[in-house]
Amino acid sequence: MAMTVHVDVVSAEEEIFSGLVEFAVFPGEAGELGIMPRHTPLLTRIKPGTVRLKVPDEDRFEMVYVSGGMLEVQPHMITVLADTAIRAADLDEAKALEAKKRAEEALANRQGEMDFASAEAELAQAIAQLQAIKKMKNAIH
Repeated sequence: MAMTVHVDVVSAEEEIFSGLVEFAVFPGEAGELGIMPRHTPLLTRIKPGTVRLKVPDEDRFEMVYVSGGMLEVQPHMITVLADTAIRAADLDEAKALEAKKRAEEALANRQGEMDFASAEAELAQAIAQLQAIKKMKNAIH
């Protein structure tokens, strides 16, 4: 039997995932972070992207989109605290494409610095959602 670590992925609204995994991959600010059981303790921010969780006895990854947040790693426990977390299967591609389009238009027609920052954040989240959808579709095929 493979070694496992307990993972909790929690959003402001609900718990999205809680269970044992063989390893997990998180969207770190400087690149992806691969975490296995008994990892050295770590506390870091994560950026918008896909959390991939390898559940024991399953051929595929459980995938969750996060809007960013905090990652805490302990040798036998991993916790993700995100403002928004959505199972990749529940993402709406049409909504993500529309949000991306709106953000790109806002960036092209920017009026002030605050609008620019909001549009940039919205664009990053829309792109991350679309990438999560793409990863999920590739995993199915």
